[in-house]
Amino acid sequence: MTMTMWTQEAWEKTVAKVKRTSERIGANFPHASQGGTYGLEEPGWWTAGFWPGQLWLLHDGSGEEKFRAIAEQCEEKLDEVLDGYYRLDHDIGFMWTMTSVANYKRTGNVESRRRAFKAANYLVGRFNLQGNYIRAWNPWSEGDDNAGLAIIDCAMNVPLLYWASRESGDPRYKHIAEAHMGTVLRHFIREDGSVRHIVRFDPHTGEVAEYIGGQGYAPESAWSRGTSWAIYGLALAAHHTGRQDYLDAAKRVAHFFVSQLEEDFVPAWDFRAPEDTKWLRDSSAGACAACGLLKIAELVSEPEAKSYRQAGERILESLYRNYGAFEDENEEGLILHGTSHYPERRNMDVPLIYGDYYFVEGLAKLRGGHTIPWE
Repeated sequence: MTMTMWTQEAWEKTVAKVKRTSERIGANFPHASQGGTYGLEEPGWWTAGFWPGQLWLLHDGSGEEKFRAIAEQCEEKLDEVLDGYYRLDHDIGFMWTMTSVANYKRTGNVESRRRAFKAANYLVGRFNLQGNYIRAWNPWSEGDDNAGLAIIDCAMNVPLLYWASRESGDPRYKHIAEAHMGTVLRHFIREDGSVRHIVRFDPHTGEVAEYIGGQGYAPESAWSRGTSWAIYGLALAAHHTGRQDYLDAAKRVAHFFVSQLEEDFVPAWDFRAPEDTKWLRDSSAGACAACGLLKIAELVSEPEAKSYRQAGERILESLYRNYGAFEDENEEGLILHGTSHYPERRNMDVPLIYGDYYFVEGLAKLRGGHTIPWE
């Protein structure tokens, strides 16, 4: 892709800022910025892969050895989670694709390969054969029954299984990935391209029991980050399999997403939320969707690709120009105005590490020459 002047400018500012923020954050696991400082989570938290994943991408384009060193230290810290087992859930893909797969693809590190395969095997162990879904979450408190839950976020976790299948030559990983993504097509993507967050199945029969709003406003609303998970997850499934139905669904969701954007090309937190809440944007949804749009552009022919590429670039440029905090010494986040969980009123209107990550990945896609972990 042709790199524009703003892309290079944004890249240089990002590298400079992360050099500064990495001095404090180090080999830890930031999640949301509050008062200008990223809160650090335990290694078992679902966002643990995004900081090291961002550092690997920045290392590709800068050669900054400190970025690689911190990313490798984060990966090693995750061993306690991988070997501890009980904290593992569907977000295994997020955690080890951006750490161990990212490391192995670049360096051939055999320990990283082993970690990635262990993670992939744990992920396939969550597959429910009756319902053809990878189970979300665990029963975190006594009496919880969530064996029937599946969520759209998991579309971004299955690329770990495509990697494992290709790397091992064993098609079983891919079979499970495709079974889960088939369930996404049937039960998560509505005809108009909007997306459900949570579907509860009967774990014994596989029948749909109910739709749940989750982090969206309501069961039939349109949570924007869930929409972005679907765009990118389906595009990646099409990339790995060549299947047209995945690509067609990714395009349908992408058309819905772009049609609902605000004037500055960045989404409200839920496209069908009450108007008095739509001032809350989710910049992380915009950044992830931009990566998905750029991926779709790679999978279709010109001139069709042009519209997807332009939409992705417009979102990223708006995030840079209107949401960026690159030169703010009092803010560790790169991108402002993310919304993590409105229904629980958690981490609203703040930078989020996954928003920062997908913004950096979007820049990396525009620059070219980077190793994208999901691919």
